Amino acid sequence: MTPPGTRDDGAPAVTEDVAHLLVRCLEAEGVRYVFGIPGEENIRFVDALSGSGIRYVLVRHEQAASFMAEIHGRLTGRAGVCSATLGPGAINLLLGTADAMTNSSPLVALAAQGSLERLHKESHQVIDLVAMFAPVTQWSARIQCPDAVPEMVRRAFKTAQSERPGAVFLAVPEDIEATTPKSPLSPLQIDVVHADAPSSSQIERAADVLASARRPVVLAGHGAARAEASAALVRFAERLNVPVATTFHGKGVFPDDHPLALGAVGFMRHDYTNFGFDTADTLICVGYELQEFDPVKINPDGDKRILHLHRFPAEVDVHYPVTVGVQGDPSHALDALAAAVAKPFPYDASGERVRTLLSEELEYGRGSDACPLVPQRVVADVRAALDREDIVLADTGAGKMWMARLYPAYARDTCLLSNGLSTMAFALPGAIAAKLARPERRVLAMMGDGSFLMNSQELETAVREGVPLVVLVLVDEEYGLITWKMELELGRHSHTRFTNPDLVAYAESFGARGHRITSAGELLPVLREALDGDGVSVIACPVDYAENLRLTDRLGALHGPF
Repeated sequence: MTPPGTRDDGAPAVTEDVAHLLVRCLEAEGVRYVFGIPGEENIRFVDALSGSGIRYVLVRHEQAASFMAEIHGRLTGRAGVCSATLGPGAINLLLGTADAMTNSSPLVALAAQGSLERLHKESHQVIDLVAMFAPVTQWSARIQCPDAVPEMVRRAFKTAQSERPGAVFLAVPEDIEATTPKSPLSPLQIDVVHADAPSSSQIERAADVLASARRPVVLAGHGAARAEASAALVRFAERLNVPVATTFHGKGVFPDDHPLALGAVGFMRHDYTNFGFDTADTLICVGYELQEFDPVKINPDGDKRILHLHRFPAEVDVHYPVTVGVQGDPSHALDALAAAVAKPFPYDASGERVRTLLSEELEYGRGSDACPLVPQRVVADVRAALDREDIVLADTGAGKMWMARLYPAYARDTCLLSNGLSTMAFALPGAIAAKLARPERRVLAMMGDGSFLMNSQELETAVREGVPLVVLVLVDEEYGLITWKMELELGRHSHTRFTNPDLVAYAESFGARGHRITSAGELLPVLREALDGDGVSVIACPVDYAENLRLTDRLGALHGPF
């Protein structure tokens, strides 16, 4: 452990203000990027960053900074960092911070605050930021004195990167930022805690439940992706001959082209994959978290036996009655459980039927030359344009629903969605962070025109920062998902229509390349050209969401078991 008064490299610590100490603490945590906008109250912090090894990514809206930090944290497993000034700047960080919290992504949000001497009274731009962030973080605190910086920064990152990752908020009063600690301070030593293997008694009890099962099904969630449990899931499924479904957040953790793949659950209606659960008597839930989707959709009567394999206990829900909880590293748990079960289960044909139905939808899309394009054609062309390890971020809206259920994913974290908070407008700023985190991969942000115009100013950020990416904008001049829901529930819709600027000219005004799709056959070659380019491209693609109601009508008429 580094002795007090010395730096982590053994040299004597230097006397410095809190801004520089804070930056050194971030460097010690391995932070490579801070996304944000400077303000009058944190100018010393931003100045200290300019002399460090951390790249400050100036954004055009603090909300975008929080989305960037969230996606960077989600892809790296290390807390992404966003920064803002006090008052309105800090408030703008709130959405992405809440999104990270509900999506179990590690994030540390830093915001300036007014000086301590005026926090007790009504004062210009001062609100209680700690109280405001508390409901959407694992820990929200204000740095009260300079000497607390190393401890509070270490606690912030330790908390954000815990067994269940999430968001943390720290407020830095402007007078504290400018203050020099009484004595030289250094970042604290970082001790990484690894998840333990599950206990043998838990495995034995889970094996007893599985031994008496007739039709088990695996559900792999976001926790399985975070734990990098893909290989163990494949070994488990193949050894026991058990089909595997994923949540939207777990897409790709089990490859969709595997013979035992059952697809993704989470659609707003009873989808093909749900039929694989209807006749199941035992659910093996690996890294599943209730915020990903409501368990009532796969256990409506609350009568299925559930094995919960995760690093932490399950949330309580009447439709998620855990029979045995196996706490520890999911890969170790899967391997141990597979070894404890005597023989594989009989082949379950439901997965084959589900894959056939999903494949037929994609084939329908590939064969459709309609323009505006049917969403199935868009999904099929996106899949054809991207390699197995490339990353697509599907923004919230009707397009997300089509991507989540139809897009075949073959590796974890290659199809990113928000399904905890399900916020709009994360995909463009998130794509910037994804490309910075995974520069070797091509990155596509797929957004509706409604969500695109919410954070489209970040095109300038991508161009200025030299971050190559592609934005596919699905144009229907409507909040299509809301129209879909209103038509389903009310038989009519209202107040969902809007108009757009010329999106090609708009993209070009930022220095990006703009493309307009005028026929179905243009999309795939334009996607490939844009993805192979070294700049920022925006593709405006008209889409016909009349397929939405056709889909829900078709699913409503479909009957199982398969």
